[in-house]
Parts: sequence; C-alpha cells; structure tokens
Amino acid sequence: MAIEDPIEAKETVVQATEKYKVRIENVNGWYGNKRAIKDINLNVKEKTVTAFIGPSGCGKTTLIRCLNRMHEMTPGAHADGRIIVDGIDIYDKSIDPVIIRRRIGMVFQKPNPFPTMSIFDNVAAGLKLNGLTNKTIIREVVEESLKEAALWDEVKNQLEQPGMSLSGGQQQRLCIARALAMQPEVLLMDEPTSSLDPLGSSKIEELVRALKDSVTIIIVTHNMQQAGRVSDFTAFMYLGDLIEYGSTNQIFMKPEKELTERYISGKFG
Repeated sequence: MAIEDPIEAKETVVQATEKYKVRIENVNGWYGNKRAIKDINLNVKEKTVTAFIGPSGCGKTTLIRCLNRMHEMTPGAHADGRIIVDGIDIYDKSIDPVIIRRRIGMVFQKPNPFPTMSIFDNVAAGLKLNGLTNKTIIREVVEESLKEAALWDEVKNQLEQPGMSLSGGQQQRLCIARALAMQPEVLLMDEPTSSLDPLGSSKIEELVRALKDSVTIIIVTHNMQQAGRVSDFTAFMYLGDLIEYGSTNQIFMKPEKELTERYISGKFG
C-alpha cells in the first residue's frame, strides 16, 4: 500500500532514464582529514542484491553510510562525489537528507528495536513520525511489513509485547520490518547476521533473497559463503579502494585481480 509522502522533496533530475538504480560516481568518504574510501565508482542494478566484501577497516560500512547520508551524521565526517538514485543526486543541496534516509533504509549490524516500544509500535514508529495518523492504514502497513519480513506468523498474537522480548533473529527481522514499513527503494544491510546464530542467519538470508523482488538490496558481509548464497553482484574493497566488481559468480569463480583471488581463497583477511 502506498503511503502519501507528507514532505515534498525538490528533486534534481540528472538523467531522464536510468539503467541503474544507484550510480556511485567518484565518491570519497572522509573522517576529518582521513580519507576512508577513495574515488569509488559503482553502478547497482534495480531489484538485485549486491554484496560488499573485504577485510575489516576497508571502507565497506563507510560506503553504505554514504549511500543514505548517514555518514555525515558522524562529527567531522563528510563525503564528496555523486550518488545518483533514479536520476536524483542525493547530495544536491536542494535535497533533504531526512527524505533520503527514509527512501534508502538501513538495517544495522546488531538488532536495535526501540526498547520501550511494543512489536507493533516498533514497526509503526517511522510512519507516525512522518505524520501518518490513520490507524487503519498504520495497522495494514504494520501487518504487511511483518509479513514481508517473514515475522507475522510468529508474532501476530503478541503484537503488544515488547520488541525486546523477541529472540535475536526475530529482533533483526523486526528491524527489517520497521525499515520496510517506510517502503524504501533501496535497503542497506550492514552485516545483518553477524550477531545471530546459524538458524537466525539462515532466515535472514532467505528473507534477503525474497525481498529482492521488490527492493534493491546492498549488503555488507564478512562471510564469503553468505555473499555467494544471497548476492547477484559482489564488490571487493581493500584499504578504501574498490578493487573489483562484477557478478558474484565471476568474482568467486574467475576474479580478474590477483588481490581478489587471494582474499576469496582465504590467503589474507
């Protein structure tokens, strides 16, 4: 169900037609004078899953935080270059970053339900914050979002229970439902299974594969096998540089760069 946007965004159209959902052009991410990611160029196709892989500290999280303008919320941090979503430069001065963060949702490494809210209110929080007051629509969207997150059947009889009463894996799916309630065009996932047990991780992976029919997903993972299972495309990063990007099958089976091959084969990490 479509939700009327209560805030009008002034959009800067870069191109009338777009082959890609997201175009990353010469993007740098800075922490003060330290450049964490360097001249990244990358195109992401619509309704696909793209995995960012690479050792810790290589810039994966910085890059996805640049994709919905969360990076600039860190004191002293900023980004330059262009990130174009459906022909709109999200860093154009006329664009409200709040709208960008709603259209490009984020799921974090550790589940972070709002601790004082019920399961229902966790999912509804963003809707209410953005001015939606119709209780019937809110209830419909909450149910739809929980179903999309493969959680409805497990919680439909306990919606008033605290979100924190759920298991870790359920909490993460609750956070995914909360993001989906805002009907994002792109969903960013920063190591969403790193704190989960194998069963919880498996359910999140199944969910990622199902969600790509309706939303473009970019996932950061340290798990090579996970990247191979869930993604259509893979980007390998190292020391802030994008080393190689291509179909997941090509990256894992026939990488073009020696550094990629060494990382994929476990020679460093």
